[in-house]
Amino acid sequence: MLSESTIRIVKATAPVVAIHAETITRKFYHRMFAGHPETQSYFNPAHQHSGGQQKALAGAICAYAANIDQLEALGPAVELIAQKHCSLGIQSEHYPIVGMHLLAAIKDVLGDAATDEIVSAWAEAYGFLADIFIQREAEIYREQAAAPGGWNGYRSFVVDRKVRESDVVTSLYLKPADGGALAAFKPGQYITVRIDHPETPTSPRNYSLSDRPGLGHYRISVKRETALSPEVPDGLVSNYLHDHAAEGDELRIMPPCGEFVLEPEAVGDRPIVLLSGGIGITPLLSMFKSLAQHDVKSPVHFVHAARHSGVHAMAAEVRAIAESFPNMQAHFRYDAPTLDDEREGRCDSTGVIDVALLRELLPDNDAEFYFCGPRPFMASIYQGLKRWGVDDARIHFEFFGPRQDITGSDDASPASRVAADSTLVGSS
Repeated sequence: MLSESTIRIVKATAPVVAIHAETITRKFYHRMFAGHPETQSYFNPAHQHSGGQQKALAGAICAYAANIDQLEALGPAVELIAQKHCSLGIQSEHYPIVGMHLLAAIKDVLGDAATDEIVSAWAEAYGFLADIFIQREAEIYREQAAAPGGWNGYRSFVVDRKVRESDVVTSLYLKPADGGALAAFKPGQYITVRIDHPETPTSPRNYSLSDRPGLGHYRISVKRETALSPEVPDGLVSNYLHDHAAEGDELRIMPPCGEFVLEPEAVGDRPIVLLSGGIGITPLLSMFKSLAQHDVKSPVHFVHAARHSGVHAMAAEVRAIAESFPNMQAHFRYDAPTLDDEREGRCDSTGVIDVALLRELLPDNDAEFYFCGPRPFMASIYQGLKRWGVDDARIHFEFFGPRQDITGSDDASPASRVAADSTLVGSS
């Protein structure tokens, strides 16, 4: 356990660190990438360029420091971050590198105010948190390796099929290149894909699994992303998968990870509401198909938002399930439908998904809500559910980015604030 003096010093200095937190994290990344350039491969350059990674890490550090005397509240954040770390292959030897450069950055920015006593206290606090992650990640790695068909590290998979799902989404069906067994996954989890780009080094990318477990393949459905600017090579991996990954090619894949899951066996009587926007459909479709496969009896509502049918992926799969199971309903809402969309009934309503729509579709707010999509969509859904009186325990979401961008000021819990970075070491 942390010493009383360390807790006292860290809490006392947390406000000062908070004032300079983003400067500290910018300095930290600069120092680490210069001193250990190999660590750069774990980070998305777009997040670095935008400052989002630095901002998120700053928020996580401040939240940890401010709540260092109530660490039991950090359990959900630990699991989220540990799962992300394992998806990237983070190892125990990475933590001393991070700690060394983080403490050096604190000393650089705070100058004489960072006394030996203060630096020692922050070092002990970092080491304590690092040990928590190292232990949990070691458990995850052991579980992955011990599972039937499981493995650690990267494994070669063959692109068995490639299917165009919409104007912007393509699915890849992946099978082990060695012909071995395929590890099971939980609906909602993701895998990590790493490619050797012919022109530009790329960091690994997480892609949610869009099919249900037990089918003998992993399916990822990838949206073609565009670069934010010429200086930010975002979209390299998605464009490569769209344009160059061909059937028969091999990709390197990490085992399934993630804590945003819905296990059909554990579903009770409460209705399940799955809300997706755009490519956020992928983990929720896995959930929807799994619920159908287990023939759950609870009411299930799948509500999806898209611009129009041209960019709406896997619509037929959702409709087919809803037509086959009387307790499973589907509702598609387009905010820019084409004339053909309206004439042919491809969408059920127009506009955006909001609480007003949910009030029309549901008898009340007593349901389990799962959602995923673009940041504005998710922030609107989360804050709308909170205003509707939905308890946090019934709100579940997946977001590959700073969680405070979704929860805003409505959610100041230590776990959510520490989890804001999604990962303390690397980010995809």
